[in-house]
Amino acid sequence: MASACPPAASTQPALPSGPAVFKTVPYAFILPEILCGTWVWILVAATSVSFPLLQGWVMYVSLTSCLISLLLLLGYLFGFHKNSENWKVLDSLYHGATAILYMSAAVLQANATIRSEFSPNSPLYYQLNSAASFFAFITTFLYILHAFSIYYQ
Repeated sequence: MASACPPAASTQPALPSGPAVFKTVPYAFILPEILCGTWVWILVAATSVSFPLLQGWVMYVSLTSCLISLLLLLGYLFGFHKNSENWKVLDSLYHGATAILYMSAAVLQANATIRSEFSPNSPLYYQLNSAASFFAFITTFLYILHAFSIYYQ
C-alpha cells in the first residue's frame, strides 16, 4: 500500500512587511543605503560642486537612488509586494543596476577628490570630497551586498 505524501510546503520564504523589513538580511540594507547615499549627496553639495561634470553625475546617482530606495522601503513597510516573486526580481535588478551606477559615481567622486587636493579651497573641499568618496564606496558595497544576498536567502 502506497502512502500519500502531504503536499509540499512552499520553499520560498515570505517577503517581509512592516518592522520585519529591518530584521531580514537583504532588506535590512535598504535603510543604510539611504543614509549613506544621503551623506554622499550632502557632502558633494557642501563642496558647491567644484567639478560639475564629475560631481553632477555623483549628485544625480545619489539623489535618484535615495529616492527610489525610499520608495522601495515604503513598499516593503506597507506590504505592497503581496509576497510576489516578481518583487524579488525587481528588487534584485534595481540593486544590481544601482550598484553599477554607484560604482561609476564613486570612481568619479574619487577623481574629484584627487583634483581638489591642490585647489585654492584645498583643506575644506578636499576633506568634504574625501568623506563623500568614502560614503560613495560604502554605499556601492551596500548595494552590491543587497543585490547578491537575495539569491542566498
